[in-house]
Amino acid sequence: MKSGHLGVWACLLLGALTLEVSAADEATQVAVSILPQKYFAERIAGEKAKVLVIVPQGANPATYEPKPSQMRKLADSRVYFAIGVPFEKAWLGKMTAVNPGMEVVYTDRVVTKSIMPSHHHNGAKDHLTHSKIRGAGSPEATALDPHIWLSPPLVKIQARTIADAIIKTDPDDREFYENNLRQFQADLDRLDDQIREIFKDTGHGKEFFVFHPSWGYFAEAYGLNQIPLEVEGKEPSATEMTEWVKYATAKGIKVIFVQPQFPKKGAEAIAREIGGRIAIADPLREDWITNLLEMAEKVKAALR
Repeated sequence: MKSGHLGVWACLLLGALTLEVSAADEATQVAVSILPQKYFAERIAGEKAKVLVIVPQGANPATYEPKPSQMRKLADSRVYFAIGVPFEKAWLGKMTAVNPGMEVVYTDRVVTKSIMPSHHHNGAKDHLTHSKIRGAGSPEATALDPHIWLSPPLVKIQARTIADAIIKTDPDDREFYENNLRQFQADLDRLDDQIREIFKDTGHGKEFFVFHPSWGYFAEAYGLNQIPLEVEGKEPSATEMTEWVKYATAKGIKVIFVQPQFPKKGAEAIAREIGGRIAIADPLREDWITNLLEMAEKVKAALR
């Protein structure tokens, strides 16, 4: 190829790279706490936003401490989408100190939350009850179940809040974001229908064992009842474990769902006693739709 042609191709390539870098520079950075939120934000903002996730894959959002490099990156974020996971209580103030211009949007603010079980009552002898509190601004907020990203109907509410905040930062592209929101909400409706179809013959109030109580909203949405063996991060006592074994045996429960971010030793001990097994139920996967469909199939299989 002649040198003149090489020069033309070099200029074209340089121009393309410049455009690509320019587009990346123009994308608004938003920050989120957990990976499922990244999926939600990207569905609405598309390529017009870069999403910074604070809690990485495999980490526990109850105890995670952001790295200095993450705190530095927060300086470029226009919005932080909070969702009520425990580490936010300790760190949101420090995050806004790093970036005082960053707006904190509480995506859980219009969601009716359940109170996390505060104690074991009489172990397996009693069903745990879940009171309701509107929003996250009350003094009791530390007791609220933060896992609102595991219910498609509740995610529809959060998606609207996310879209409104993104539109506020970029009102010129409102139509783009609104169209993405409509498509996302249509997908949420389809997902909801699919999961209801999976459980259509299950029967109302069927119980499944979870070690960490992450799946309460999911269970509530589809007429099920999660039975958490761990409460407030504490494993059941020896006496309570004996009660749970008796309860599981009487109910024919053979599966205990465990979260990969938490220890499995206690769940494995109960599973051995009931002649059952543990199954992974990760509430923090980024492939959110696939994850919920897989969880529905796992729970259905466990209820047989």
